[in-house]
Amino acid sequence: MYERRENEPVYALLSDTESKPVNRYGKPIETAPEGDPLREQSFVINDEESPQQNPNRYKQHGFHFNADNCIACHACEAACSEKNEVPAHLAFRSVGFIEGGSYPAYRRINISMACNHCDNPVCLKGCPTRAYTKFAEYGAVLQDPDICFGCGYCTWVCPYNAPQLDPVKGQVSKCNMCVDRLEVGLKPACVSACLGKALDFGVVENIPEGRIQAETEIPGFPRTDITHPNIRFQQMKSIQREMVRVDEMPIKYHRAEDEKHYVPELDPKKGYQRQWNWRKLLGSRENAHIAFTLSVQTVMGAFALLVLGHWFGIGPVEAFRASNAFLPGLWLMLALMGFGLFKLNMHLGKPHRFYRGFNNLRLSPVSREIAGVSAFFAGLAGYALFSLFGAEWALLLTRLSAALALAGLGFGGYYMYRLYRIPARAFWNHWQTGASFVGTGLTLGGLFVGLMAMTVGALDDALGRLIAGMASAGLALEGVGLLAHARAMSGAHSEGAASWYEQMTTYGRSYLLRNAVLATALGLAQWQLFDGVDPWLFGLLTVLAITSAVIGRALFYVLVIPTTMPGAFFWRNKGFVEHAREVGLADMPQMGVAYERHHPFRVDELLDTLRKTSLREMFGHVCWVLTGKG
Repeated sequence: MYERRENEPVYALLSDTESKPVNRYGKPIETAPEGDPLREQSFVINDEESPQQNPNRYKQHGFHFNADNCIACHACEAACSEKNEVPAHLAFRSVGFIEGGSYPAYRRINISMACNHCDNPVCLKGCPTRAYTKFAEYGAVLQDPDICFGCGYCTWVCPYNAPQLDPVKGQVSKCNMCVDRLEVGLKPACVSACLGKALDFGVVENIPEGRIQAETEIPGFPRTDITHPNIRFQQMKSIQREMVRVDEMPIKYHRAEDEKHYVPELDPKKGYQRQWNWRKLLGSRENAHIAFTLSVQTVMGAFALLVLGHWFGIGPVEAFRASNAFLPGLWLMLALMGFGLFKLNMHLGKPHRFYRGFNNLRLSPVSREIAGVSAFFAGLAGYALFSLFGAEWALLLTRLSAALALAGLGFGGYYMYRLYRIPARAFWNHWQTGASFVGTGLTLGGLFVGLMAMTVGALDDALGRLIAGMASAGLALEGVGLLAHARAMSGAHSEGAASWYEQMTTYGRSYLLRNAVLATALGLAQWQLFDGVDPWLFGLLTVLAITSAVIGRALFYVLVIPTTMPGAFFWRNKGFVEHAREVGLADMPQMGVAYERHHPFRVDELLDTLRKTSLREMFGHVCWVLTGKG
């Protein structure tokens, strides 16, 4: 337990005596009322049980930030990092700023931000490993890095960039509200270290002494409707109508018509020159997701064509199934799917902990996607295996495997789309994401079957027209989605407008090339559909469709800009991070930048884990996954 000194200064002590019954969102501030069994449980901190010492233990606490007082000294950052032994390239709390006007009417707002321990923690709902817990004690949202396997999905869904993915350790960690200090009546370390009394802490909705405001918004702070964060602000000094960020993000904040709120707007600070940037586009950390989504969607499209076409008695499909390409095609589909799953798993910070991805089926779209795709993979494997035999029992097992695969296709495919509908990432939060995924399945899935048929000379005119029709539908669906998406993002009052700007400038030429390739592929597919199949044109269509899909999916990942707090010139500035890695400044720990590192599959660690895990513990883990109870 945290050791409290005898001479703790008054400003470091918690002083709440009363609290309101509900917060401004209508949720009770008391997290566990009198008589609740939770009050009978011991609160274990740092492996030590703690009897209740703080009378407000079961009330929601939160931070209060006075922007008028913050001088950007970064003492809060230093105190937090020292207490929690945070490495130099991470920070549970960070300070950024926005500015507006010019001398002598220049204005600047400094903003200090950590985890807001929200009423609706989307990190908890998104995490597939159940590494997060919303505790009744203080309403703290705590995360266990030892459970985390480093997928980083919580960093995607959080609007405030609170969870920190460590590229060195391959795991996430975050602010823990200093619950060990709260137990002994002390405010968090960052609050106690604040020189200007800008930070305060206590039961949420209680206005600290010397403050008169407790607002939920401040210029530069992301939207609050996603999570209902437990932080309140005071900012009374007049500022300019437009406040800009000094980091690389092309976003500024414009005062709304109500003269109170500031909304994000596009700030084209880099001009409108179009560039290629192939190295950044095709060398991102998310290449594993590109390989996974494209390969899985291709296989799903091909399998649906072969199975549903057989069930509905479509002639060209029946002819393909009778050819020498059918069985090799199934095994090649299985290999392609395995490649995508392998790439995705190796993308994890701790790939040997992959099995934890099933832990949060009740809440996490990631867990549901993993479950659905795994069911599809198992069904596909069974279908390929039992198709080798002609006996009656094999036919029955083939049908059961096909049913399992199709169920996994529907469930896993849906959640593959749903997990990207993230309110904190406006560029993804559009129906075009689903149109792109379905279009890829139709286009590449059909072309895969066509290529297999062409290798054995089974690509006749009927099958070619069917595949060309699928490709036409897929490419047209994606094209319509792209048009609607561009229209929505170009006029958005969100970070989506910044993503659209990056698409038209930083990757402008690559974007136009992808569109031209997609349009050409659509034209060729239409030609094949109405004028018959030409093997050379069919091969060209396949090359163009794959090219369009790879560039488009790379743009999908590299362009997304999340809602997040403003950074500074160097700290929390994506542009500086990229520069530091390119020129070698990242080798200097004081720069606060680390290289992205690949975390290899540790066989020895996996075997050690299995050796230390009893059958009883394994059974308990299975029960926990299925029921949520040990």
